[in-house]
Amino acid sequence: MTTIGNVQPKTSLLSNWLQLVARLNGSLHEKALWVYVFIVVAHWMEHLIQAYQIFVSGWARSEARGMLGLWMPGLVSSEILHFAYAVFVIGGLILLRPGMRGLARFWWDAALIFQAWHLVEHSLLQWQVMVNDFFFGASIPLSLLQVWVPRVELHLFYNVVVTVPTLIGLYFHRYPPRRERGIKTDCSCSQE
Repeated sequence: MTTIGNVQPKTSLLSNWLQLVARLNGSLHEKALWVYVFIVVAHWMEHLIQAYQIFVSGWARSEARGMLGLWMPGLVSSEILHFAYAVFVIGGLILLRPGMRGLARFWWDAALIFQAWHLVEHSLLQWQVMVNDFFFGASIPLSLLQVWVPRVELHLFYNVVVTVPTLIGLYFHRYPPRRERGIKTDCSCSQE
């Protein structure tokens, strides 16, 4: 790197980004996975509380908003929160993917594929809110599959098909099968 006088050239934004991704999949991989999983589990708790409110406590669907929705109903009922979470999930799956190997990578990729579809659905919902024009003449934004499956059940399903392969991937990342032991990784997650 050349210098001009006492001035060092700035590192490029791309270089900084690549260094961050390398650290997230190296020395910070385990911590990054824990933060990611904590946020995913917190989101799951919201859905489980909402399901409890509807199916056990008998609340009307419009009133069942989970714990966060009891304190901030406008935020939880807005599409932007759900869209932002869908972006966070796919972002985490993409950012933390390079640290996955073998069977862990297979399951992680499965979660990524399911989350990509989930993001498409939330993007469509967000689009409808932005243009104030709802699919199929509905009075509320509708995702494509919501035509056949009620929203609460549909989002529980989406969360299952993304979270289960994510957790299986995490398991095989931490406890790789015997045939994958010894595969070089840059992180300290494995419990070989």
